[in-house]
Parts: sequence; C-alpha cells; structure tokens
Amino acid sequence: QVQLVESGGGLVQPGGSLRLSCAASGSISSTNAMGWYRQAPGKQRELVAVMSSGGRIKYVDSVKGRFTISRDNAKNTVYLQMNSLRPEDTAVYYCNSGYWSPFTGQVTTTGSWGQGTQVTVSS
Repeated sequence: QVQLVESGGGLVQPGGSLRLSCAASGSISSTNAMGWYRQAPGKQRELVAVMSSGGRIKYVDSVKGRFTISRDNAKNTVYLQMNSLRPEDTAVYYCNSGYWSPFTGQVTTTGSWGQGTQVTVSS
C-alpha cells in the first residue's frame, strides 16, 4: 500500500500562507482521487479539498477562494496552497487517496492515514 507523508505545516499569523505537501511512496497517477483533510481539536475530520485524476476539484465552502489543491503525478506529490489563513483553519492536516463517486459525489478514502502536519494560525 502506498504510504503518504505530509509536510509543510507550521505556525502562521492570520492572513498568512502555507503550502502543504503530501509525498507518496508510489505512483498516484492511477489514483481516482487525492484529498486533503483536517481535524481540529474536539472536532471530526473533514474533507477540505479533493482532486480527481481527471482534474475535477471540490472544496469545502469554508476554504473556497483561499485554498488550492494541485497534484504532480511525476513527483507523486499532492499540494495544498493555503492563503488568507484564519484561526479557524488551525488543525492537523492529512492527505489520503480516495474514490470520488460520480453518482453520489461522496469521497471514500482508500489509503492509510499518515501522521499529518500541524497548522496553527495565531497572532
């Protein structure tokens, strides 16, 4: 099974930017979808952004216009560019492979969870 390692988190002031990376130990080119998730303290893990192998993209409403997901299949890496960060974006961010149903729109994870990378937005 492909292992995923997240990096790029840190402490940033409100309004700042971070770029997260998710490096896969194997090829992601044939993966149906790759997604970024986050889990804040005391909250359930939520899907933040997902990108299909064909380039279809979906974001959770709270990050639309601020976050951008991209993938580089040659490098087996998925990115999450986060701009205009807010304190409510504070969470541990994870990536995972998934299946994005064209019928229901639901994304089902298909890989194992990594350690994640902590993002803290605070002044």
